[in-house]
Amino acid sequence: MQYEVIVLAAGKGERMKAGHNKQFLTIRNVPLIIHTLRVFEEDEQCKQIILVVNEKETDYIYQLLREYPINKVKSIVTGGKERQDSVYNGLQAVKESNVLLIHDGARPFVKHKDIHHLVQKAIQQKAAVLAVPVKDTIKKVENGSVIETVERSSLWAIQTPQAFLLSTIKEAHEKAIHDQYTGTDDASLVERLGKKVAIVEGNYDNIKLTTPEDLIYAEAILSKFEQNN
Repeated sequence: MQYEVIVLAAGKGERMKAGHNKQFLTIRNVPLIIHTLRVFEEDEQCKQIILVVNEKETDYIYQLLREYPINKVKSIVTGGKERQDSVYNGLQAVKESNVLLIHDGARPFVKHKDIHHLVQKAIQQKAAVLAVPVKDTIKKVENGSVIETVERSSLWAIQTPQAFLLSTIKEAHEKAIHDQYTGTDDASLVERLGKKVAIVEGNYDNIKLTTPEDLIYAEAILSKFEQNN
C-alpha cells in the first residue's frame, strides 16, 4: 500500500532557542531533518516525499539532500505563514496519491510498522492519526487555580504522521480556507466536515523535538534503538 508524505520543515522552532531552524540541529552529527527523511526514504511503501521549507533555507536544504542522499524527495515547496498554510502549499504538489501522510519534520522516531497500520486505517476510514494514551493526570485551570480534574481514560495525545485519502484532506483544507478557520492540526479540519478520524495507537518514542531538553531524550531513544538492533 503505497503512500506519499508531506514533511513540514518550515517552522522557526523558537522554543528550541537554537538561534536557527531546529531542523538543522544535529543528533549524532546528522541534522534532525535528515533523520526524519530517512524514515521515509527507507520505507518501501513510501512513493515520494514533498518537503515544505522556509524559502530562505531552500539552498541549504538542497545542499543537505546532496550530502545525505534522499532520493524520494521529489518536490521542495515553500512554506506559508502558519503551519496550515504550509500544509496547503504542500498539497498543491501532490498529484496522484491515494493515501497522503502529513508529518512534522521534528519527529524522527516514528516506526515503519506504525506508519503501515496508519495507512491501512486511512484506506478503511478516510482519515487516521497516530496517538498514545495520556499517562499524566490532566487538570483544567483558570486564573491559576484548578477548576476540574479531567477523566483521562478517553484522552489521547495526538502525533504525526496523520493519514488521509487525498480527496478528504483537500476538501477539509478548502473548506477551512473558505471559512477562514485555523485548526490545531489537519485532523481537526477533517472533523469539521463531520467525518470520523480513526485512532491508531503509536509509540511514546515518537516525540516531537521542541525544547532543548528534547535533544537529551533523542539521544536516549537512539541508544535504545541501537541496543534493540
